[in-house]
Order: sequence, then structure tokens, then C-alpha cells
Amino acid sequence: MTAARAGGAPVPVPVLDVGGTHVTAALVDPGTSRPVPSTVLRRPLRAHGGADEILDAIASAAFELPAGHGTRWGVAMPGPFDYPTGVGRFAGVGKFESLAGVDVGAGLRERLTGRAERLCFLNDADAFAIGEYRAGAARGHERVVCLTLGTGVGSSFLSAGRPVHTGPSVPPSGHVHRLTVHGRPLEDTVSRRGIRALYGRLTANDEDDPDEQHGPDVHEIALRAVQGEAAAAEAFRYAFDALGRALAPWIGLFEATAVVVGGSMAQSWHLIHPALTAGLATGERPDVPVLPALRPAEAPLIGAAHWARRGQGAP
Repeated sequence: MTAARAGGAPVPVPVLDVGGTHVTAALVDPGTSRPVPSTVLRRPLRAHGGADEILDAIASAAFELPAGHGTRWGVAMPGPFDYPTGVGRFAGVGKFESLAGVDVGAGLRERLTGRAERLCFLNDADAFAIGEYRAGAARGHERVVCLTLGTGVGSSFLSAGRPVHTGPSVPPSGHVHRLTVHGRPLEDTVSRRGIRALYGRLTANDEDDPDEQHGPDVHEIALRAVQGEAAAAEAFRYAFDALGRALAPWIGLFEATAVVVGGSMAQSWHLIHPALTAGLATGERPDVPVLPALRPAEAPLIGAAHWARRGQGAP
């Protein structure tokens, strides 16, 4: 149920989208289900900071939102995270390590006294997928797979707009990054580090060693591919063909009618799309359309607001 103002009009839904380098806060208009543009703000966040530093930064962004919103928040968080209880499970993943075992929900409610009674947590890839289903490229698809391509691969398998995390038709927990391809964990190949490592091997140039600070990052490799460098183009082709091959069997099992792609790497769509499509063509549904996200920035905010309005997540 949506909270209402004294006059009967529904109040905006406050949302947070927490990433490894930033936190985005916004108010979502329940009438349009879209973020109010003037309220969207993005603030830096240090994933390697201490627990209090991280929680203070998230709460600080939340406090910058105008007053007069509801007290049930939608909060998109990366995993591993215990979404029903609001407790971090980040041990051994290289980010937010200080939040391992921390009751993030309680910590934020304490900091947001008077402005937050309940925090409804959901996976950031699920938030993106729900947003694209409600207002973007996944709209109209009963069963759809959504991917977020950044430092790694996020994924969400949606059935009628709801994430599916269990059952024989989805990977473990609905997470593509848990799959293997070419005998190795998928994210050894399809990730920022995987693409940089392959590019380094293809160029056999010590100056491009991805383990060194001066090695080219993914955006630079993409630029080199656009400029016609064969090694750069092959690094992208190999990675996203591999992603398609790993995903192809699950597209068939899930009976997905579309794959929607967002995330920072999706900006190199002309490099990703043909390779991903070719990899998917090795499966039982070779003609499944691969679509770019229509609302890559707004989708997680829209999804988080929808989750909050449904009352999902931690108390």
C-alpha cells in the first residue's frame, strides 16, 4: 500500500541504488512510477571503507532528499547480501568487506530516524530488471533475462515481472556469474579483469599488462577496437561470445523471449551485441532478441520503488 499525504495524494517513494563507487538517491513519483528528476542525486561511495563510513555516506545521500516522502524505502544493493534480513554477506568478494555480518538495515534506520521505518532491500540486478520490465525494453515480455555488465556480470530472470531465484530453469540463485565457460568460472572471462587479462595476452606487451596500474582499462580497449585494433576487437568478441554460450542453455530452459542488457559496458553495444548474439545462437532459442536497456540509469530506481510499494524486504 502506498502512503498518502493529508490531502489524499500518494507521497513519493524514497529509493537508494548502492554501487561499488557511488550511491544514488531519488524520490519516485507513485503516479508515473518514474524518478522525479530534480531529486535524483549521485554521491561517491568507498566500497573499501569501514562500516560506519559506508553507512554514513549512504545515509548522508538519503538525507539530501527533500522531506515529505514515505517512510518505506526501496534499496538496491549488490550481492552477496541477505536481502530479507538486511545483513551484509560480503566476505571474500573484494568490496564492502567491512559490511560482512553487519545489519545494514538497522544501521541505516538508526541514522535515518524519523525518515525511515522500513527498508526494502533487493538485488541491484533485480531492481534494474524490474525497472526495465515496468518502463523499458523488457516491457511486454512475460519471461525475460536481464543482464548488467560492469566490473562483472549481474543477472535477473524475470517471470511476470518477478525475479526467479530457484528452480531447474535458472542458474544457482538466478545468478549467471556462477556459471562456468571454457572450463573456468564465467567471470574469469566476462568481467573487467577478464577482458583486460585476455587483451594483455593477445598483445603480449608488458606495457599492457592488466596487472599493472598503467595497463589499459576496458573503455580504452573498446576505443582501440573501434579504431580497428584486432586484439582489442578479439578481446570483446571472445568475452561476449563466451557469455552467450554460457547463457544459451538457460534461455531455453527459462523459455525467455528476450535478453535485455544494461550496465557500463553496454555503452560498447556495437562490440557486445554481435558477439553475445552469436554465442546465444548456439542454444535452443537462437533467434531470441538481444536488446539494449531503454532506461539504464532510471531502471534500478524504478525497480526499487516498485519493490518498496509491494512491501518486500527487511522490516
